[in-house]
Amino acid sequence: MADKQAKNADTGAAVAVDDPAKVRNVVLVGPAGSGKTTLAEALLAASGTVPRAGSVVDGTTVCDHDPAAVRQQRSVGLSVAPVLYQGHKINLIDTPGYADFVGELRAGLRAADAALFVVSASEGVDAATVAVWEECAAVGMPRAVVVSRLDHHRADTMSEIAACQAAFGAGVLPLYLPAGDGLVGLITQRYFDYSGGHPPKTGEPDPADLERMAEARNELIEGIIAESEDESLMDRYLAGEEIAEATLIADLETAVARGSFHPVIPVCATSGVGLAEVLDGIVRAFPSPLEHRPPTVTTPDGGEHAAITADPAGPLAAEVVRTAVDSYVGRVSLVRVFSGTLRPERPVHVSGHGLAERGHEDHDADERVAHLYSPLGSALREVPYCVAGDLCALTKVGSAETGDTVSSPDDPLLMEPWAMPEPLLPVAVVAKTRSDEDTLARNLSRLVAGDPTLRLDRNAETGQLVLWCMGEAHADVVLSRLRAGGADVDTEPVKISLRSTFAKPAKGHGRHVKQSGGHGQFAVCDIEVEPLPRGGGFQFVDKVVGGSVPHQFIPSVEKGVRAQLQRGLADGHPVVDVKVTLVDGKAHSVDSSDAAFQTAGALALREAAANGHITMLEPLEEVAIRLPDEHLGTVLGDLSSRRGRVLGTEAGEGGRTVIRAEVPATELIRYLIDLRSMTSGTATFTRRHARFEPMPEGMAVH
Repeated sequence: MADKQAKNADTGAAVAVDDPAKVRNVVLVGPAGSGKTTLAEALLAASGTVPRAGSVVDGTTVCDHDPAAVRQQRSVGLSVAPVLYQGHKINLIDTPGYADFVGELRAGLRAADAALFVVSASEGVDAATVAVWEECAAVGMPRAVVVSRLDHHRADTMSEIAACQAAFGAGVLPLYLPAGDGLVGLITQRYFDYSGGHPPKTGEPDPADLERMAEARNELIEGIIAESEDESLMDRYLAGEEIAEATLIADLETAVARGSFHPVIPVCATSGVGLAEVLDGIVRAFPSPLEHRPPTVTTPDGGEHAAITADPAGPLAAEVVRTAVDSYVGRVSLVRVFSGTLRPERPVHVSGHGLAERGHEDHDADERVAHLYSPLGSALREVPYCVAGDLCALTKVGSAETGDTVSSPDDPLLMEPWAMPEPLLPVAVVAKTRSDEDTLARNLSRLVAGDPTLRLDRNAETGQLVLWCMGEAHADVVLSRLRAGGADVDTEPVKISLRSTFAKPAKGHGRHVKQSGGHGQFAVCDIEVEPLPRGGGFQFVDKVVGGSVPHQFIPSVEKGVRAQLQRGLADGHPVVDVKVTLVDGKAHSVDSSDAAFQTAGALALREAAANGHITMLEPLEEVAIRLPDEHLGTVLGDLSSRRGRVLGTEAGEGGRTVIRAEVPATELIRYLIDLRSMTSGTATFTRRHARFEPMPEGMAVH
């Protein structure tokens, strides 16, 4: 590509761009440990945005500012770092690579228009890398590949490129290849010498390097031309015509934007090799917001609305892609503006719908935006406006939660939330002291507002407060944030909500007679209880003859029985799937009452339970496990050990197999962790409640 000089870097305070064509939103994705944050830091330093690159090990990077990220030495949340380069604003969006934080990755994909997929030159392509690639492919995200850590003693760039081609397809082709102390551009056939650091000196490459790279260059040009809309270009190239560099770069940008071609750039963050090429490639080959189709919008009540475009003069349509709580400024909302222009000191409409099952109730509110900021990691730099296609941060917009739409009060809009992963690891938390309970409640409300992958379950049956997390690392971060907010919390074993039922018919006699002066209490009833099939619910039948129980008190007996069923019997678990028949009873003309017959009905049910055989029921979950074939035998054997019943297997997408089975919920508490361990992180699963079934005799009841 073109010569890179120091003048390409624009430094200074935060700048608000006016033209969406001058914006590039680029998300850094890749497996954990591939060097995404280190690359972002190097790009910030190379562009002059920061005076020197920080260190992940020392906890001094711009993007890893969360205390949990510093402690774990890995990214745990999405972070934005803008770079000004060649008159363009590049919003670098750093995302975690660990599977527990896939929600942050999906938020980054929502905010971006293209992705830099970072792989280490020394690691190869493992299952975790493929999983992240599939996340990008699922949303059609244009991608370029960065092969990082060229200075590692095991680094092998060509082997890594070959591994990427085998895993991701033939569309992965290098734009540059290492040579000497720098890179050779396969399109320009120029040598970029980094022996003196960044920026590189440009010169003629060694003829031996050109000869060595001739085959790779031919493959690259043919790959670009194959994506061209000019059908004559391939014939001209095969006839020996030298295709103009400008033509190749224009077709390269088209191919990248389509998501079918993935150029590769080798990079070494420590020496600076490839940094200028990455920045130049982002500006020249990555799509702008004008080429990215915005999400579909409706009115908040679901009505149709005209499609939006990345037009700064269009209707305001922005989305909260992440919510964080800063100890000094409070709630900070990271916003991607898809249409219109967001300005300070203006009213906005905040609308959130469709996430009620995650604890985010539908809400609509009008608020006022006081200030706009361009975030640089945790630093907030004020800007006068934010146009369509750009990212900004809002503070003190109290009703805004992750996934909410920000629009004009005069034309309120709603964007459908992006697909959120289902949290599958339950963690029961309890405040150590009563004084911690209020603090815990406040902290939890903030965490849930900002993290759609976290689900809060207040289980009335077990009395536990359960956080559903994405995995152990996610749970560790959540607990750390709770404690950092002043809540002293412990964890305890998760209890499963059980049920009980009658295993055989039984009879019960309920007598509630009290006399203490004045009106007394008198109610007697006889019932018969018999089990119903699973899912049969509750039936109440009146077979009283001769008026032994007055008509007005029969509903009272049923009410008392229902209340006792809900409270449970000796074990305290709700009773289900029974038929109760009222067969006889006695009443008093003065002392009988609604309350007395409710009590008698409950007493009759308790006596029937004492006379009959009570069976414990445990919840059965229907699970669907998606995994590579090589782990099929291991997972099937493990399901058997968990008392699972395999319903069948079927072919899934991407050459994987889907196992469908029914497994007791008591066996699934830590299944997420165990499944990842058995399959090296390559398997995923979903679950949904199927029904309750009898628990085997002798099993411990919690």
